[in-house]
Amino acid sequence: MKSPSATLLAEVRTFRQNHPEVRYVDLIALDIPGHFYGKRYPVEMLEKVAAGSPLKLPQNAVLLGAQGGLFKIGDYCFNDGDPDANRRLVPGTLKPVSWESQPLGQMLITSDGTEAPIEFEPREVLTRVLERLHHKGIHPVVAFELEFYLFDKKLDNGLPQFPRDPLSDDVDDQPNLHIERLSRFSDVLDDMAQTAKAQGIDITVITAEIGPGQFEINFGHCDDGLRAADWAALFCRSTRGVALKHGYRASFMAKPYLQFPGSGMHVHVSLYDGGGNNVLAAHQQQPLRHAVAGCLALLPHCMPIFSPNHNAFRRLGGTVNAATRASWGFEDRDACVRIPKSDPRNLRIEHRLASADANPYLVLAAILAGLEHGLETRQEPIAPLNEDRSSGTDFPVDMLDAVRAMQHQSVVRDKLGAEFVDVYCENKRQDHLAFQQEISAREYRWFL
Repeated sequence: MKSPSATLLAEVRTFRQNHPEVRYVDLIALDIPGHFYGKRYPVEMLEKVAAGSPLKLPQNAVLLGAQGGLFKIGDYCFNDGDPDANRRLVPGTLKPVSWESQPLGQMLITSDGTEAPIEFEPREVLTRVLERLHHKGIHPVVAFELEFYLFDKKLDNGLPQFPRDPLSDDVDDQPNLHIERLSRFSDVLDDMAQTAKAQGIDITVITAEIGPGQFEINFGHCDDGLRAADWAALFCRSTRGVALKHGYRASFMAKPYLQFPGSGMHVHVSLYDGGGNNVLAAHQQQPLRHAVAGCLALLPHCMPIFSPNHNAFRRLGGTVNAATRASWGFEDRDACVRIPKSDPRNLRIEHRLASADANPYLVLAAILAGLEHGLETRQEPIAPLNEDRSSGTDFPVDMLDAVRAMQHQSVVRDKLGAEFVDVYCENKRQDHLAFQQEISAREYRWFL
C-alpha cells in the first residue's frame, strides 16, 4: 500500500502530465461563513508539498466574517500573534479549473488529520463527529441537494435582475416548474453539470424549481460524509464561476426575493452498521423514531448553523416548504425532517431546514449529532405532521436569539466541541452586529 505522501505525489505528477498548461493551483479550504480561502501555488511547489514539505496558513483565516474581516473572539485574532497552522492536501481533489480565463487547478486543503487540527475548522468539526460514529459502528451515507438562483450578470442599483431567457431574450420572470426551462437554459446548466463532474462531483438530477431562474441540483449518495460535504462546497464554487462565464450570476443566497421561494440545502442521511444493515430500519423502525426525536431536540439549538445569516432567517415560513417550527413527517415537504418513502434498505431522513448558503460541513455535523443524540437517549418524537398539522416545537427566528440558544446547550457543546461552539457563536454574533451598522434608505423614509 502506498504511503499518503506517495499517493499525493502520484496524483500531482499525473495532473501535471495531463494538464501541462496549468502553472498554478489554488489550495482552498472553507471558512466559518462558508467562503473559500487559501493560496495560489506554482504547480512545481505543489509537488514539494505532496512529497512532505510543510503547508502552513494563518489559523485565524478560518475565523473570517462574512465580509472577510476579523473579529475579536476570545484571544483569537488580536491577542494570539496570528499564528500559522498546518494544513494538508486532501487526496483526490486536485482538478482543473475551466471557468477562469487562464489555465488553473484547484485542490482542497484541511487541518484535519494534522498533528494539531484547528478545533473550529468546519471540516475538522465534521471529521470528529464522523469518527465518533464510526467508533460506535455507525456509518452514514449522505446525499446533498442544493437550490440556487440565476440572475442577470449586471445588478440594477445593487439589486438582482431576472436572468434573460436565451431563446427569447426576455427576462425569465415567471415562477414555474416547467421542464422547458431546463432546455432554455441548457447551455449554462450543462456546463455547470460537466464542470462539476470534472471536479469529481457525482451530480444526478437537475430540476427547474418554482422561483424565476431557480434550479436544484442533486448529488449522488456517498458513503464518505466528508466527501459528500466536499462536493457541496466545491459545487457552489464551480457553479458561480461557470455562471459568470455565460453572462449570469449564480447565487445560493437563502432568500433573494421576498415574493418567491428561498433556496435550501436538503440533506439525506441513512445509517448503516458494519454489516451493511440499515440501522434506522431495525426493530420495526424504532431507531428511526429515536433519530428523528434527537434531530428535533437539537434543531432549535443549531439554528445559527442552519440559518447562518440575517437573510437566511427570512426564508423560514416562506411561500413554499419552509417551516417555522421543528417538525417531522412521512412524505411531507412542510416538515423540517421528512421521511421519504423507501424500502427498508434505503430508509433515511431528509433534513430540509438549512439554507443553501449554509456551511455544508457544519450542517452535516449538526444533523449527525442530532441523530446520534436520538439513538443514545431513545426518546419518542412528537406527533408527525401526517397525524397533527399543528405538531412542532418552536425554534429561534432571529440570529441573536439563535446564538443564545446554541452557545450554552450542553449536548451541542459535547457533540460539536465546546471551543467550536464558542468561536462560532461569537463569529455569528459579531457578523450580525456588523450587518446592522448601516442605515438603509428605508430607514430614512420611515424615520427622518
